[in-house]
Amino acid sequence: MSKAAQQFETSIAQPAPRRLGAHWTPGGRCSFLVWAPRAKTVELHIVHPAERSVPMRPLARGYFSAVLEDVPASSRYFYCLDERCRRADPASQFQPEGVHGPSQVADARFDWTDAGWRGLPIQQYVMYELHPGAFSPEGTFAGIIPRLPELKSLGITAIEVMPISQFPGDRNWGYDGVYPFAAQNSYGGPREFKRLVDACHARGLAVVLDVVYNHLGPEGNYLADFGPYFTDHYQTPWGAAINFDQESSDEVRRYFVDNALQWVAEFHVDALRLDAIHAIFDESASTFLEELGLVVHGRARELGREIFLIAESNRNDPRFVTPREWGGIGLDAEWNDDFHHSLRVLLSGETGGYYQDFGGVEKLARAFRDGFVFTGQYSRYRAQHYGKSSAALPGRSFVVFSQNHDQVGNRLEGDRLAARLPIERLKLAAAAVLLSPFLPLLFMGEEYGERAPFNYFVSHGDPALVEAVRKGRREEFAAFAWGGEVPDPQDERTFLASKLNWGLRRQGEHAALLNFYAELLRLRRTIPALSQLAKERTEATPFEAQKVLLVRRWAEESQVFAMFHFGEESVSIALPIPAGRWRLLLDSPESHSGLPAELDSPGEIKFSLRPSSFALFLEGKPNTAR
Repeated sequence: MSKAAQQFETSIAQPAPRRLGAHWTPGGRCSFLVWAPRAKTVELHIVHPAERSVPMRPLARGYFSAVLEDVPASSRYFYCLDERCRRADPASQFQPEGVHGPSQVADARFDWTDAGWRGLPIQQYVMYELHPGAFSPEGTFAGIIPRLPELKSLGITAIEVMPISQFPGDRNWGYDGVYPFAAQNSYGGPREFKRLVDACHARGLAVVLDVVYNHLGPEGNYLADFGPYFTDHYQTPWGAAINFDQESSDEVRRYFVDNALQWVAEFHVDALRLDAIHAIFDESASTFLEELGLVVHGRARELGREIFLIAESNRNDPRFVTPREWGGIGLDAEWNDDFHHSLRVLLSGETGGYYQDFGGVEKLARAFRDGFVFTGQYSRYRAQHYGKSSAALPGRSFVVFSQNHDQVGNRLEGDRLAARLPIERLKLAAAAVLLSPFLPLLFMGEEYGERAPFNYFVSHGDPALVEAVRKGRREEFAAFAWGGEVPDPQDERTFLASKLNWGLRRQGEHAALLNFYAELLRLRRTIPALSQLAKERTEATPFEAQKVLLVRRWAEESQVFAMFHFGEESVSIALPIPAGRWRLLLDSPESHSGLPAELDSPGEIKFSLRPSSFALFLEGKPNTAR
């Protein structure tokens, strides 16, 4: 890195001298800081336990501050803007009465037990995405903790928590949050979230938190009363864009950077999943995302911890995860929808909507080799050329999955793969994801074939907004030509139907699938050819006519090959297998597959493959260490 670049990084990564929001210290001293350039005066109004009002002192650039003594940690307060409107703190850490109620001063003290935790290298991440409300009967942070040992024994190394920022009502996916700093009250609030993070670290599990920096929800969104947080210069699918590059955007950036620092520093979160960064519009020479990466990675070095930023983007743009010294943004990894779409079409045969651009084994082979499938080709769905090559990026730059909250919940019936596909095809999906040279992500319940839907659900208080959400959901599915009625997002039954049925994991085919996932994860963890995420040591060969994909991976003295047969009829095929002795490690059919336990290859072997089958072979003696 050049000296000029180092100076730039040092200057931009300096933490703000004072923190936004209310910060309480033992003894009752509490400092308040809010950015409100649209107000001439701001008054701090404490409403509980005893009412009092204090004028706040104006500072430069639209900030207002106050420092009070003898403030109980449970105090609730509003800001009064120009003596005309009461608003909760934009940087509130707790909204016990919901999005329209007062903020509560939080006692940040917590008896952490993770002093020795330094995080995990990103190459070791096996992520498990969960929704706190639907994951357990309790629907809380506390309800997750008793199930952590099962996830750990399965082979999960990181839980990914869908957004927890305060949203309206008590059920929501979390992408309608309007208080980014506040942990959702119906999940248990900030202290219970800290307890969850601490419990994860005690079991060697990292925590990924999904954060939304591209928009805020509509109900309870009062940020515009304080300042120009939003801009009409751009529009997102969810309304006005956040102001990251127009007038006064420095303070807007500071707000969201401070938010990221809160989660990683105060709450000990190990990684942030950045929702839909393609909807973060920013034409600055130095973008918000670059600044975010610099600050968060700088704080990670200060804390001596592994902390990562994982992006969701629909642009197939490798610059997001290209190192800054190579001209990129410098994020750590990004979700790869192309892998999912290629796999989904092979498994289900769907061709509606964006699936029309996929189909054929070659597309999945390309995803195995390079990451992105669309790297500049014409997309029929988008009606434009799309994407850029990701061949130079390492495997750890991509997160792959056969299901996630979007790819399940944004279907008309919220149906999972297990609701439509037999167990053999579910095993195919699992093997493709877990034996890839990428970071795998599982969606809660997929490991045992959960059949409950994961619907889209809300609990808005505005009837007009509720009707707009219903209408929007109907319109969203038009391109897929799915028949049937859209489940009502506002109806509590839609949410309750989405809860996991944990009893299934011990029954019949569900237990068999769970054991299959566990064995795949054990093999991935213990065999060097699988544990090292090296795309350059991955060979993926498609056999289109037979619907077969042959994948070979190697590392030092370790070499494996996997055969994936996506066809629905048996097939005989000669495959180029490197000369040597091979042993069968795992295959997918419930009954005997007919494949030999051992084989000697002269360079090519003819196989008879059952429909919807998978097999994994290891060269020489397998590594069976657990």
